[in-house]
Amino acid sequence: MTNTLLVTGGAGFIGSNFIEMLVADRPDWRIINMDALTYAGNLENLTQVEGHPGYQFVKGDVAIREDVARAFDACGSDGQVSVVHFAAESHVDRSIAGGLPFVMANVVGTQNMLDESRARGVHRFLHVSTDEVYGSLGKTGFFTEETNLAPNSPYSASKCGSDMLVRAAFHTHDFPTLITRCSNNYGPYQFPEKLIPLIIANARENKPLPVYGDGMQIRDWLYVQDHCEAILCVLEGGKPGDVYNIGGHNEYPNIEIVKRILKQLDKPESLITYVKDRPGHDRRYAIDAGKIERELGWTPRYTFEQALPKTIEWYLSQDEWLQRVRSGTYREYYAEQYGSDTPSV
Repeated sequence: MTNTLLVTGGAGFIGSNFIEMLVADRPDWRIINMDALTYAGNLENLTQVEGHPGYQFVKGDVAIREDVARAFDACGSDGQVSVVHFAAESHVDRSIAGGLPFVMANVVGTQNMLDESRARGVHRFLHVSTDEVYGSLGKTGFFTEETNLAPNSPYSASKCGSDMLVRAAFHTHDFPTLITRCSNNYGPYQFPEKLIPLIIANARENKPLPVYGDGMQIRDWLYVQDHCEAILCVLEGGKPGDVYNIGGHNEYPNIEIVKRILKQLDKPESLITYVKDRPGHDRRYAIDAGKIERELGWTPRYTFEQALPKTIEWYLSQDEWLQRVRSGTYREYYAEQYGSDTPSV
């Protein structure tokens, strides 16, 4: 029996790392990658897997039912199909500027995926969410899977809504859903509006490094390869209907992250520029990942001290990738590869 996995948002940061891992670790699987190729979706992230015989790209938007149906058509009928649903608008600042695209992608898109998945008899549906649905922590404590949801931004509210739709599909229809909620990711292919790649890119060019407020917002940092391994672990061994928190056990204030990057790049702290804090900025996130560790045996392989230098070195070696992403010319790759802007099936 052929295992087929439909990955939504597979040209994004985490999705492309996940597909790259799958090609190496599950080479006999068929992988259908559906991505709308919005500003953060970059097929150049996947050039290393394009020749893999089991890999296929389908351009499509999860908020459009016809696109979702085409992606499932590409999965075929030979064997069981599972879904890993990454596709989402995810940048908090953009959601503050305008929330509707987040509702369309994260809420409507997730419901479309659930409806089509149920109609097609999908084997397992894993929804990739975020710790931001829990809101903000005080100085102590951790988010557990039982923590009440209290989103504080349009982005996290839309992810909370998608989580509830996935939960409802399990409880109403007995549909085999799984939810993962991760802490802040970092690593290769991250779009340079996020903190770590933004600081690396600006510091190299001696540009100002914008830091919100006092920079003491604390996040639990998770290396993307660890996150991908955890997702696969939940997909294959998780209990349907359950939520699994995924964290890196690496809590640091944002300002310390900035200073570590500057030190490794041998750049002065005078580049740091404190700016007005983001509205509704959550002060602290921290994940209790005990459940996935106890039940599924997953633990992160990388500490922050190990993976941050790896990440910095990756960006230092990827000048062309970074330049194309920052200039927007990476979008030309789809036309170069597929010959037009029409959907790939």
